[in-house]
Amino acid sequence: MTANAQEATGGIVLGENQYGKAEVRVLKVDRDRPRHRITDLSVTSQLRGDFAAAHVEGDQGKVVPTDTQKNTIFALAKDGIGSPEEFAVRLSEHFTSSFDWVAGGRWEVEEYSWEHIPSSLTHNVTDGEHDHSFVRGGTETRTAVVQREGDEIFVVAGLQDLKVLKSTGSEFHGFPRDRFTTLPETTDRILATSVTARWRYTKDALDYNATYDDVRRILLETFADVHSLALQQTLFQMGRRVLEAHPEIGEIRFSMPNLHHFLVDMEPFGLENPNEVFYAADRPYGKIEAEVRRDGAAAEPRAWSTVSGFC
Repeated sequence: MTANAQEATGGIVLGENQYGKAEVRVLKVDRDRPRHRITDLSVTSQLRGDFAAAHVEGDQGKVVPTDTQKNTIFALAKDGIGSPEEFAVRLSEHFTSSFDWVAGGRWEVEEYSWEHIPSSLTHNVTDGEHDHSFVRGGTETRTAVVQREGDEIFVVAGLQDLKVLKSTGSEFHGFPRDRFTTLPETTDRILATSVTARWRYTKDALDYNATYDDVRRILLETFADVHSLALQQTLFQMGRRVLEAHPEIGEIRFSMPNLHHFLVDMEPFGLENPNEVFYAADRPYGKIEAEVRRDGAAAEPRAWSTVSGFC
């Protein structure tokens, strides 16, 4: 901060700050072959550095316009996106190398999946899928947050809204009871959740797409495989198996609501209901959050400093 800026505040100084363009929607079509590929992103760019004069004095001499940041996102997408993590790292390198006073920043990317439409026809169709027509893919959104301080880069990848359900293989019993407890114990229930998970990479120059695909596979397989005595137990096993398979991941954090399905009482109708008909209650819901990490591994709070929604 300049001397004039300090004097203008009467001894009150500016704290941590960042600014940029939020939720820039960009769709990239790769047309290098008849079978097209699309990448659909929402990108947020936020710069950190010497911006005190802009806040205190209104001096815009070092403010890279947010509109410029938006245009940069489009321009770099023209050269190809690759993975969300790679694209965010490229943005960080561009801004910190192009403007001396930009010391770092935060770049967040969400990717929405699209799949080729299956087709039994032959025109513009390859292996049973249309070459340039798409349908939205799974329920989840892929996420990446890259933060940079000088030459240090922190990459946190993840996914959100991965909706899963198992119709049996889940129990919940043995919990403490008091005069306010009405929940019955059960040895056979529906277990459903919407997984939000984020994990921190401890290495760079990775094949982020391949790692993401494998982590997603492990999460789904583990959810299906574990006979669950509680959602907490399932969460921990999902995290444990990811860390066992991927030494390049330091820790993984989860936020998982317990999406309740209650058995419908059909006795008033003179009918039995042997765990066949349920009603879904969207609110209120249990919310389970936890980090699974390697014992003794060094923490890196800077990587998580602006990632919200986790304990």
